[in-house]
Amino acid sequence: MSIDVDEVIVWHAGSEISGTIQTATGPPVIAEGYQDNSRLSDHYSGGWIIRMKSYPTRFLTARQERTEVVTRAGLVFSIYDREGVFLLLSRRNYKMDKQKYYITTAIAYTSGKPHIGNTYEIVLADAIARYKRQEGYDVFFQTGTDEHGQKIELKAEEAGITPKEFVDNVSGEIKRIWDLMNTSYDKFIRTTDADHEKQVQKIFKKMYAKGDIYKGHYEGMYCTPCESFFTESQLVDGKCPDCGRPCVPAKEEAYFFKMSKYADRLIDYINTHPDFIQPESRKNEMMNNFLLPGLQDLCVSRTSFKWGIPVDFDPKHVVYVWLDALTNYITGIGYDCDGESSEQFNKLWPADLHLIGKDIIRFHTIYWPIFLMSLDLPLPKQVFGHPWLLQGDGKMSKSKGNVIYADELVDFFGVDAVRYFVLHEMPFENDGVITWELMVERLNSELANTLGNLVNRTISMSNKYFGGVVENKGVAEPVDEDLKAFALAVPGKVAEKMDKLRVADAMTEVFTLFKRLNKYIDETMPWALAKDEAKKDRLATVLYNLVEGITMGATLLESFMPETTERILAQLNAEKRTLEDLKTFGLYPSGNKVTEKPEILFARLDLKEVLAKVEELHPKKEEPVEEKKEENVIDIEAKPEITFDDFGKLQFQVGEIIACEEVKKSRKLLCSQVKIGSQVRQIVSGIKSHYSAEEMVGKKVMVVTNLKPAKLAGILSEGMILCAEDADGNLSLMVPEKEMPAGAEIC
Repeated sequence: MSIDVDEVIVWHAGSEISGTIQTATGPPVIAEGYQDNSRLSDHYSGGWIIRMKSYPTRFLTARQERTEVVTRAGLVFSIYDREGVFLLLSRRNYKMDKQKYYITTAIAYTSGKPHIGNTYEIVLADAIARYKRQEGYDVFFQTGTDEHGQKIELKAEEAGITPKEFVDNVSGEIKRIWDLMNTSYDKFIRTTDADHEKQVQKIFKKMYAKGDIYKGHYEGMYCTPCESFFTESQLVDGKCPDCGRPCVPAKEEAYFFKMSKYADRLIDYINTHPDFIQPESRKNEMMNNFLLPGLQDLCVSRTSFKWGIPVDFDPKHVVYVWLDALTNYITGIGYDCDGESSEQFNKLWPADLHLIGKDIIRFHTIYWPIFLMSLDLPLPKQVFGHPWLLQGDGKMSKSKGNVIYADELVDFFGVDAVRYFVLHEMPFENDGVITWELMVERLNSELANTLGNLVNRTISMSNKYFGGVVENKGVAEPVDEDLKAFALAVPGKVAEKMDKLRVADAMTEVFTLFKRLNKYIDETMPWALAKDEAKKDRLATVLYNLVEGITMGATLLESFMPETTERILAQLNAEKRTLEDLKTFGLYPSGNKVTEKPEILFARLDLKEVLAKVEELHPKKEEPVEEKKEENVIDIEAKPEITFDDFGKLQFQVGEIIACEEVKKSRKLLCSQVKIGSQVRQIVSGIKSHYSAEEMVGKKVMVVTNLKPAKLAGILSEGMILCAEDADGNLSLMVPEKEMPAGAEIC
């Protein structure tokens, strides 16, 4: 009989480790290596704790045949029962089937070189994939490039080359960047791959035959960069609601997908699978803004350009780019809609995680699930819409001239430093910010000081005091036990964070271990111990604990900074460990010798020198000197004078917006939850065309707090958020110049 277990904790002691294993019929099961502590202390010096994933449905009987307990790490512990007591026979390597984990990124659009914000996604996916491999999963990690559409056709025309030549160049550059960042993808798919194009044609035909696609005419507004149609009512100030660029009128024959046919089914699925869309805010956005108001049928073909996959039964049409692109997640692993799918597809689908940017979450959580329903395929287990990485003053764009590229950063800081920054500095839900200044600060403080200096000091002291030999002399003090307990707790904390995709928080936990080891140096003062010959064994024990702790930390660091892990372990002359190994402190072989010449992991950088080089790389464009214009002013019609007493009746306070959402079926209104002192008020404002709900959260604004409550669009509003308005009707929130607490009176 085989029993899957999550972990096995061993107390090392005598040659025989034994105890009673308890089993039951309902999860979770904890089988303990002894019935109670008294039995352990009275009879045995060691034991097992086994946390089971699956388990027998009855108690094991006396004198039962030999049983194998299989760990997730692939180790087998052979035990047999003797009157209810299980005795350890052996521990050996055992090959077992691993649980699959299929992770994908959005495929990068081949319109140009990816900036660091685009690159963040592939690094994030890589960190998750690497950690899952460490956990023992059979991981398949797919990424690639999206290569069709009108935008590509136009760019190729501008460049004077064919669309295929254009996408070959850009796809190659994207792959170069992904490889530069040391990402461990298993498949790089291109939507110009022949097998993908063939399957897209078959999928389109199957959906048409099923009645999910029909032919009609489309007339509306079209956004070329987004490859999307919109109705007039969906536009924001006449511009694309997704990217803010101008839309142009378009009318053409087209095929449409009946989205409404599957809308209720998708709503039900989302409601019954709360983890399907993450974070929670993204789910709410999709439900409230798109699904609940009602889905319109989706245009899934075009005739106004040719760079796409032709509809094989109507070749003047090319397949809508999103139907083409989204199917990569199944075609890339061998899906065939005629029922001839590969073993790989049958093994891997459904995907465990689609990792995508928040700007394309609608396509992945509405269009993609509905396409899968049409194909009678199960939905992916989870879609995670990560936030953006912003460059200082906002979203990166070539038009703004604020683009930072991954290869430029690598030239300055190195691959792992860049990986550290983009992974560690990105919040779970909100946008992160990257600047050259912040990169230098983090490299100097966290990488060079906290980590690099720790490793260098430990190796240098081992060489100085013991010729590089690291031995555990067993001269322990209470501070050692505190360090060990801390170190042994970190892997569990990292696992908890990674299970929730909180990668930045997981990295923070790893660095808490390095910081604790630095504190341990301050607590034990090896330089002082070295002055007393009688304390030589204590000094050896301290250095052993440091080397062991660093080895454990380096193991946990591997998913995020794999090259750094290799460099640390090589300098320590330490073997790479499994996560299972991290449940034991003291596995570093006593008597090992560290390197004689420790290398600097991360060299400190001078900010002024870095900024000077950046200026050379990206010289500021001199803006033409404009003639001084007359100051822009606005005259408005004066209202009747009021007395000071009249003014005194109004109460103005600083409010902090802690939540905000769009008002359903309203083109203008946002509903904000505003913290004012210890109270939270609901305020409805007609500013939707000027501010998104997302960017409102966290702002501190000026609020009229004693305005009589009123209903707007059926929603109670308990105050007014103040804005300024220019001659063109553009609004700007009134915000405090200096940091002020929520509730501060404005007088």
